[in-house]
Amino acid sequence: MDEKETLMDEKGQTIRKRAKNKIFGVIYSRTAVVIILLLLQIELMLFSLTYLENYTNYLYGVFVILSVVSVIYIMNEKGTPEFKMTWLLFILLVPVVGVGFYIFTKTEFGTHFLGKRLEDLRHETEPYMEQNEGIVQTMRSSRLANVNLSHFLYQQVGFPTYGNTEATYFPLGDDKFPALLAELEKAEKFIFMEYFIVEEGYMWNSVLDILQKKVQEGVEVRFMYDGMCSVALLPYEYPEKLRKMGIQCKQFAPIKPVMSTSQNNRDHRKICVIDGKVAFTGGVNLADEYINQKLRFGHWKDTAIMLKGDAVQSFTMMFLQMWNLWERRPEDYKKYLTVKKSGFRRETGYMIPYGDSPFDHENVGEEVYFHILNHAKKYVHIMTPYLILDSEMITALTRAAKCGIEVIIIMPGIPDKPYAFYLAKTYYAELLEKGVQIYEYTPGFVHAKVFTSDDDTATVGTINLDYRSLYLHFECGVFIYHNPVVYDIEKDFQETLKKCHKVTLTEVRNRSLFTKLYGQILRLIAPLM
Repeated sequence: MDEKETLMDEKGQTIRKRAKNKIFGVIYSRTAVVIILLLLQIELMLFSLTYLENYTNYLYGVFVILSVVSVIYIMNEKGTPEFKMTWLLFILLVPVVGVGFYIFTKTEFGTHFLGKRLEDLRHETEPYMEQNEGIVQTMRSSRLANVNLSHFLYQQVGFPTYGNTEATYFPLGDDKFPALLAELEKAEKFIFMEYFIVEEGYMWNSVLDILQKKVQEGVEVRFMYDGMCSVALLPYEYPEKLRKMGIQCKQFAPIKPVMSTSQNNRDHRKICVIDGKVAFTGGVNLADEYINQKLRFGHWKDTAIMLKGDAVQSFTMMFLQMWNLWERRPEDYKKYLTVKKSGFRRETGYMIPYGDSPFDHENVGEEVYFHILNHAKKYVHIMTPYLILDSEMITALTRAAKCGIEVIIIMPGIPDKPYAFYLAKTYYAELLEKGVQIYEYTPGFVHAKVFTSDDDTATVGTINLDYRSLYLHFECGVFIYHNPVVYDIEKDFQETLKKCHKVTLTEVRNRSLFTKLYGQILRLIAPLM
């Protein structure tokens, strides 16, 4: 064996050893243990319910009665028809198992605790999120409908309308990233960061370097990320590593080996607040694909927005509400307030930062989208990575199109989740037939969550057009009216449209039989996806 062959053999052994270690790491990791324990609990529940079903006719009869009661309750319960139909289908097809799971979800302690705690935190922060009625009245002269939206967002969920706020729009994560680093470098008092996805790499490591530096300078740094990251992206003990650096860190709802419906409610928000003066939100997470440093699903098209001014205060409070969910110590909210500017600068228009919670009985994100669709005069332009719609959203989209409003939706050309893409296509025909236009982004994946309308209205945030974002996750965004940034958002939409393929009704109807059937079957469980 010559030297070259020896080196190749050693390299091969090294690769095989690394692969073996990686496999063992996955098998014996905490994530694997959690998944196995959860599966065992589900299997035990299914076995118990099935055993009871076959045990005696008496017990089976009890469950049939419970099924009937559950069906009556579901039909009279508040909620979307699609969620009701999914539960009804489950209960009627497998009465014992279906009613068992339904009763479990309705009586599960975790969800009730979170709902009550969030309500308490909202009351705690109310004094720091007061509505300026003078600003709202100035809005009345230009569009009364927006005054109604302002009233809803403040009275029902506690989000005020602000003026005196400048905004910068980022058409790509590549554009947001250097601006984020620059603003973090300027921090003097505090940095709050809340993200759905964090993964070690160039983007996160660059941010982390600055956070470490700022901690050493005496800046308070709090960092929170969703617990799903511990499944595959970060070690479960990662918060402890950051705490040793002086960074206060939490996982939101860490994955635990205990069945709980609250684990289905993820923190999908992306918020960064610096000194109460600057805030970022949008679709961009802290991982390299979001800034196209890592190729996943072609070119990654995402968007974000930076606010400077009075409206930042709502993002500060949103972060602190979520941070304090499991805290017992009182929070000194005043410490993080900034002085609002006097007067009202008409050229900056109006901003309403808003959050959406699965426990407040208000579908805030969907209501903002409905508002834009229902009050548009010329056009509504949308970018979204997913299209899994309930009947109300289908009606709103098609009604606008039938009334002569130009409704255009930009979807990914290369999906990140094929099953979601097949499901989305089941809605195409109905939308296209009613005049909604659908485009697919040819270079890759669209992760943006953007609505623009009539050159004066927009919203940028984290909320997808799917059931998870609209009903199950914690989300956020900012409603914008008469701010110059709307023109930048619409300009980006038009530039993106040039890189898209227009979907036709003919190609939708000519899809393969497998594609149609697969999507239609998935649609039966769409509310769960």
